[in-house]
Amino acid sequence: MISPELLALLSAMGHGDELVIADGNFPAASSARRLVRSDGHPVPEILDAVLSLIPLDQYDEQHVALMEVVPGDPAKPEIWETFRTIIKRHEPEFGEFAMIERFAFYERAKRAFAVVATGETSLYANVIVKKGVL
Repeated sequence: MISPELLALLSAMGHGDELVIADGNFPAASSARRLVRSDGHPVPEILDAVLSLIPLDQYDEQHVALMEVVPGDPAKPEIWETFRTIIKRHEPEFGEFAMIERFAFYERAKRAFAVVATGETSLYANVIVKKGVL
């Protein structure tokens, strides 16, 4: 699940660095400082694998961020509950997601350490995780 390239990036990340795990619609190539392709995998599998290797930043309550639904869009992202289940398995004290407006999410992604581009087809399945202390 974790390619050698992604493993090296996770190792190189420091405390507070952010990783974007992006769905198939996300403009990953134009947003990433460092891009890892994981096209054959869905976001939940990558999120679970990543969190098995790195902790979330315990000093920042908003260590997991999601792109909020665009006003007027009828989408109801059921995948968010899947994310919550995965995160709570690794971080039982997890609270709430930070919700970020679409274009603000894109700007934050441009500052992230890396972006993992997946083949996820669910809408609003982009997630940013902030690495904690090992």
